[in-house]
Amino acid sequence: MGSLLIRNARMINEGQVREGDLLVRQGRIERIAGSLEDCSASREIDAAGRYLLPGMIDDQVHFREPGYPQKGTIASESRAAVAGGITSFMDMPNTRPATLTLEALAEKKRRAAAHSMANYAFHFGVSRDNLDTVAALDPREVAAVKVFMGASTGDMLVDDLPTLERLFASVPTLLLSHCEDTPRIETNLARWRQRFGDRIPAAAHPRIRDAEACYRSTALAVELAQRHGTLLHVLHLSTARELALFEDKPLCQKRITAEVCVHHLLFDDGDYARLGHLLKCNPAVKSREDRDALRRALAGNRLDVIGTDHAPHTWAEKQQAYPQAPAGLPLVQHALPALLELVREGWLSLPTLVAKTSHRVAELFAIADRGFLREGYWADLVLVSELERPEAASAMPLLSRCNWTPFRHRAFHHRVDTTVVSGQLAWHAGRLCEDCQGLPLRFSR
Repeated sequence: MGSLLIRNARMINEGQVREGDLLVRQGRIERIAGSLEDCSASREIDAAGRYLLPGMIDDQVHFREPGYPQKGTIASESRAAVAGGITSFMDMPNTRPATLTLEALAEKKRRAAAHSMANYAFHFGVSRDNLDTVAALDPREVAAVKVFMGASTGDMLVDDLPTLERLFASVPTLLLSHCEDTPRIETNLARWRQRFGDRIPAAAHPRIRDAEACYRSTALAVELAQRHGTLLHVLHLSTARELALFEDKPLCQKRITAEVCVHHLLFDDGDYARLGHLLKCNPAVKSREDRDALRRALAGNRLDVIGTDHAPHTWAEKQQAYPQAPAGLPLVQHALPALLELVREGWLSLPTLVAKTSHRVAELFAIADRGFLREGYWADLVLVSELERPEAASAMPLLSRCNWTPFRHRAFHHRVDTTVVSGQLAWHAGRLCEDCQGLPLRFSR
């Protein structure tokens, strides 16, 4: 593994902006200083004042492997991720087969070791039939445990209270929850079907999967966690009302935390008219008032981390009628440039963005030696340019297998120039560095 010296960077780390140089050897950050003129490396990059950030750690992706190669694979989606400045990902269990057994978990790890350009870890799924397996998990072997408390199908829906009580009381590590109230959604859907049949407009999605459905389920999850002392992380908050269920205090003082996703920060219900089912996701993108409340909450501590919930589907699948069009959208390649628009518009500072996409994720999941620009830590780095003129999202080839983006009408004022994964160049000057191999994330639990 070669050495790398990045000179003249503006490093954003732990609430500070620091100008200087950073040296990487054997995959780790060896030195950080105002000047490293006395050092050399096998490769040098002059940052010329560009931002140097710790790589984004995405706590929620659906890379579709195994089972859905037409939508995505670990190889294709990890390439899209590193092109967008995401150096580590944690993949969800609703693949085919679902990650409900230790054998399925081991198979995913084997595939990632062979094909992932980004660092990787996997969440373990919950069903009504595997609670004993979940209770016996080694917390160091999984990123977290994921429960679908509603709005799911098949073996991964867990919505009966006795099973939830047992899960919340026995889970040995961080529990992630997808919170939507299925009875509420089914009632709403029946009303819209009565009016439109199968020709339900895309704009009805946030009325079917409405704010009340989210609030009811999130409130139940929080209540269960408080009762059992569970370490709970609620995924993809999408409403202003849900924010009141979470405490505005530092992560280290909380056992119940919340994630917000890129699309709930960048889109609102006015975008369905242009994007149609391309914007269909669960939970739904809701009102501008909800979006802005989520943006404001990022400046404080009610929202702890930002993820993508990257969930690719084929273009043809998304063109189907509402009942058949699947929920989910591809986001990893454009997530960081899109989030930097919020910095440019004044919604949050750049150090706060870095905290929510890197520092706090590493702390919440107890990821060893990643998420910060620190000597001795793995070199997961992103070099970002601020552009004089915005660059269209369509200017760069799309790397996700599905080959479309909800940002096709957007332009960004920042560009990811270089991504370093565990000390290896993964993306540089508009090209993938195909010999890069991601490493498994390690958890200090």
